[in-house]
This record gives sequence, C-alpha cells and structure tokens, in this order.
Amino acid sequence: MRVALFVTCLNDTLAPRAAIATVAVLERLGHEVVFPAEQTCCGQMHANSGYRLEAVPLARRFARVFSDPSFDAVVSPSASCVGMVREQYPKLAALAEDAALAAEVAALAPRVFELSELLVDVLGVEDVGATYPHRVTYHPTCHGLRGLHLGDRPLRLLRAVRDLELVALPEAETCCGFGGTFAVKNADTSAAMLADKLAAVGATGAEVCVAGDSSCLLHIGGGLSRAGSGVRTAHLAEILASV
Repeated sequence: MRVALFVTCLNDTLAPRAAIATVAVLERLGHEVVFPAEQTCCGQMHANSGYRLEAVPLARRFARVFSDPSFDAVVSPSASCVGMVREQYPKLAALAEDAALAAEVAALAPRVFELSELLVDVLGVEDVGATYPHRVTYHPTCHGLRGLHLGDRPLRLLRAVRDLELVALPEAETCCGFGGTFAVKNADTSAAMLADKLAAVGATGAEVCVAGDSSCLLHIGGGLSRAGSGVRTAHLAEILASV
C-alpha cells in the first residue's frame, strides 16, 4: 500500500517523533510512506476559533495535495486533525458554497485515517512487532473517543506489544483539559481538569502515559513535569515503533 503521511503542523513543529514513528511502523509492515511536502495546516485552529471562512483555503489546499490517485490512503498520528478533515471539511465546503471542494472532500475523506484506524481496520493488523518493557496507561483523547469513535483499537494494539504492562486509567474518558484554544481561553478550568487527569495517571503507578494526540500529550506531559513526576508521556506510534 502507498500511504501519504498527513503530519499535522503540531507534530511537525513540536512532536516530530510521533510522525517519524508512524513512518517506521508502516514501513516495518512493508508499506510505502510518502510525505507530500506541499501540505500545511489543516485549518482546525481557525475553524474552531470562529474563523471558518478563513479555513476554507486550507481545506482546498489539503484536498489538492492529498487527492493524488497514487495514494491508497492518508494517515495521521492525530485524531483531532483527521476529525477536522472528515467532520468539518464538508461543512466548510457548504459554507463557502464550493461544489468542487465538496466533491473533492467527499471522495478524499473516506481515505483519511488516524493511525490505529489504518492499522486495525484497513490493514487488519494488531501485532506490529513492537516490544516495550514498561508499565503503561492509556488516555483516550476527546477527538479520538468522541469524534472518530476509535473505541478499543489503540488498546488492542497496545495489548499486542511484547513485554508491555497495560494498566487501566481511572475515569479515562474524562477530558485532560487541553481542548486546543480552550486551554488558553479558559486557563483556570483547563488547569483544574489537568490536575484531575494527573491524579488519575499517578494512581495507576504507570511509568508512561500514552495517547494518540500529541497536543494532549504536551498538556499532560507539561503538568507531569511541573509536578516533578517521574511519569513520562509517549505517543501511541512511538510505542508501536519500539523494538
């Protein structure tokens, strides 16, 4: 399979290891991964901040870059950005009254996948040959849980990792408090939500807190660091890439 990597601007600038690990996992499984260099921000921050028309040109660019017929699929290590493409792009096309964009999005969106979706649903793989000898807890991010409905796909992948001890996170479905610009506009509320999430992580005795969105991991990781915790964070792709 020829897969295009939708890196996302956050991973590109702040968490490149998640993107590198995504490539490593897919190449280990025998697939070709290409990186369309013309890609830019998907426009999620614009749309979620009320600048929906300003996000339309970014949607048009995404559709143009990733509609290459040689790509069998588009993968991203980010549930929130995949959710932007699949859920909000059709709405942006309708808002802009752009029939051409609507048609492009309708054809492209079903081929855009979050990493665990691609592995489990498309490739039919749960054991990717990873080894990770650590005690791990999994935080399901809001976009993955409520937007893409990833369910237990990430957990099935983690359970297949050799030497990994997976422990349940108390109140796992509770938001960590990041929420993109929510953390900036509602800092006190965000901090309180984060405190609850950190307490839950600490209660597991885990060495590593794993999730599928680098944005939430940066938020949780920052809180853990400020608290002087020995718990570290890792993207799901990083664990799956470990051998």
